[in-house]
Amino acid sequence: MELQSIKKIGVKTIPLLNKLNIYTLKDLIEYYPYRYTIYKPIHLKEATEDLVVTIQATIESTPKISYIRRNFNSLTFKAFASERIINVSIYNRSFLYSKLEIGKNITLIGKYDQKKNRFIANDLKLSWINDLKIEPIYHVVKGLKNSFFPNFISEALAIEESVDYIPQSYLEIYKFIDKKQALQWIHFPKTVNEIKQARLRLIYEEFFVFMLKINYLKLQSQKVKGIKKNFDVNQVDAFVSSLPFLLTTDQKKALDDVLKDLKSEKKMNRLIQGDVGSGKTIVATIAIYATYLGGFQSALMAPTEILATQHYETIKKLLEPLNVQVSLLVGSLKKKDHQAIVKDLSEGKIDVLIGTHALISQDVTFKNLGFVVTDEQHRFGVNQRSNLQNKGLLPDVIYMSATPIPRTYALTLYQDMAMSIIKTKPSGRKEIQTYVKKESELKEILQHVYEEIKKGHQIYVVAPSIVENETNNDVMNLKKNFDVAFNGKVKTAILHGKLKNQEKEEIIRLFQENEIKILIATTVIEVGVDVHNATMILIFNAELFGLATLHQLRGRVGRNDLDSFCYLISDTDTERLKVLEASNDGFYISEQDFLMRKEGDLFGTKQSGEFIFKIGDIKKDFKILMQAKKDSEDFLKSEKVKDAKYLELLKGIEIVD
Repeated sequence: MELQSIKKIGVKTIPLLNKLNIYTLKDLIEYYPYRYTIYKPIHLKEATEDLVVTIQATIESTPKISYIRRNFNSLTFKAFASERIINVSIYNRSFLYSKLEIGKNITLIGKYDQKKNRFIANDLKLSWINDLKIEPIYHVVKGLKNSFFPNFISEALAIEESVDYIPQSYLEIYKFIDKKQALQWIHFPKTVNEIKQARLRLIYEEFFVFMLKINYLKLQSQKVKGIKKNFDVNQVDAFVSSLPFLLTTDQKKALDDVLKDLKSEKKMNRLIQGDVGSGKTIVATIAIYATYLGGFQSALMAPTEILATQHYETIKKLLEPLNVQVSLLVGSLKKKDHQAIVKDLSEGKIDVLIGTHALISQDVTFKNLGFVVTDEQHRFGVNQRSNLQNKGLLPDVIYMSATPIPRTYALTLYQDMAMSIIKTKPSGRKEIQTYVKKESELKEILQHVYEEIKKGHQIYVVAPSIVENETNNDVMNLKKNFDVAFNGKVKTAILHGKLKNQEKEEIIRLFQENEIKILIATTVIEVGVDVHNATMILIFNAELFGLATLHQLRGRVGRNDLDSFCYLISDTDTERLKVLEASNDGFYISEQDFLMRKEGDLFGTKQSGEFIFKIGDIKKDFKILMQAKKDSEDFLKSEKVKDAKYLELLKGIEIVD
């Protein structure tokens, strides 16, 4: 059912929800809180300096506003709480001034300093909270408040009927609550136990559905034969020899695996895991050329237009001299250009089509698709994984991922695939020198930045957010600070996901052409921006990023034979960050990331941004994943899998034979 069926969702709200990948009522119901805030008022005598507490208070004085610096203010007032008068401070809440009248009952959340009799609040409620209250916290975008979601979701739950995919036998074995109850408790919990029960049940179901699809895909793949590609190996060898660099040992091994699969009658389904900058794309390009020699078309699908365009430019440069016709299909193309490409593709005039999700649009038809490459595999769902395959006559498929994950996890998540691993870096590449620094050491870092710019090199600066947040290191503020630091004499620019595609492309072009010296961006540069002249990356508030993400970001530099540097700027969590100081090996870093990650506080655990899960976390919840894997394998052997809801679920990933 459509979002418009919710009374309070209007035409202005729908685009904002779409930004959060919420398009239907089902998406809305499954947009889970990423953490919870628990409010339970206590007496101030129970408070300690390191404890965040909730207290009831009554305002005793008219608040005062102090402007500490631009975009940063404090609100101070006296309040009566726990039989005493206390001094209260709260930052960046000046908009509350008119509502904080003397005698007003409020609830304060924050830390209390007994010696100074001062309460530093990080939140404030305009009424007393008397009993235990649990508030779900959702990721939001500008224009959407957290308080909107309970109203939206409450109405959606009353309208939308959710399908329960856990078989009855497993519901009984594990004593799970029913789906409707779980959805109610995850969004509107009254106790901590309700959250735990709801999470366990929803995580299991999500993993069960995922593993059911993966296992089904594996069974389907075993049933079908591929199409043997007949190509001249000597021509492939000649192409490899003509490259301006030598393949590494790991690249050669991965290429051998892929070429054997192409020549085989068995349908290829292979994952190529390679560290940042290890050269996966050239292996895919050689395989695309072999496919062309065999008389078939190829497709490469990337998750972003930036990455798709990067691949297009690289592959076109290598293959067009060999009369291979390469085209790019992305969502931002004009309708006329899109239609022209679709027409040429269906007539066989295009040999290689590179693009984003636009490749799986219904109007895209290949004449004889024989090979599919999917980059950054973990960003696509299982259905998308098979949809592109179904555009051709059983095409061979490779998936590329620059996100190394430990072998145990990879074998579970990608058990329907063969695996090749590229660890060695191309010759001439130097290790990236990485340093963990505090913000107080920024002057020294800026001196190093200036030295690199004087050498003609370029710099990436990564911010944790687009707009101002509690860190004050958003892209806008960082740009102002860098412009001040270099007296406006060094050209800077900002890049983030909310810019229009045309703006993004122009900024990237100017950076690639060395017109822009310092590019200040969000993690949008994690994949796809490849500038060989960039020798340094500064990552602010590095503690807010996972080690794997930091390693990916670091991989934007060091793509040359120059000395390259990465500064991780953080005042906290420095021990974890020192893993990156010690190693440039993405596989080692991923292992450490898994080992060092704690079970996590249920009420402060951020939703996993990895892979495609909405509530499950493959690291924390791996035991549940393994049980769901076993249960799904057993269930596939039973007659129950033929029930209508499972046939409908699996229909979307069926491989056409």
